[in-house]
Amino acid sequence: MSSYFRRQLADYVEYHRDPWNCAMHVFGIVFLFLAAVLPLSLWSVTIFEFQTSAAVIAVVPVLIYWFLLDFALGTAILGAAIVLLSVAAMIVSHATTAGMWSLTAILIVIGVASQIVGHRVFEQRQPALVDNPTHLLLGPMFVMAKLFIALGFRRDLAIIIQGHPQGAPS
Repeated sequence: MSSYFRRQLADYVEYHRDPWNCAMHVFGIVFLFLAAVLPLSLWSVTIFEFQTSAAVIAVVPVLIYWFLLDFALGTAILGAAIVLLSVAAMIVSHATTAGMWSLTAILIVIGVASQIVGHRVFEQRQPALVDNPTHLLLGPMFVMAKLFIALGFRRDLAIIIQGHPQGAPS
């Protein structure tokens, strides 16, 4: 884990203490990621005789960033991204263009609403990205870190997120 990531995560955690806000973020982040890649999944791109979608190309720089912050979390997010990119490809192959755009709009509304409700109702604090726009990309890392901690992995992350390692005395 890079020291930069450690500092950014410690700051991000201060905006995400309420468990309901964290739960809202899980859904919001998944819905917003899917909404972002759905329209891009329409466009086929050929690179070095390999055919892929614009969605895959768009996700690569962010995945590299996440790998640089923390390789294990980045790898787990890569797995989740593969699943979500596959879901997007399946939706695009079975839906009309109007249906895909309607679903994209619905996902954006639900994703943004869940973030707003999480912060306004449960956290009662503005979103972290208002004070630091780079926190927009920390949401998936935070959610994956919480999953790792819940599964009993990454005491180093538990120290940052929970203030003490899971299972250790307070």
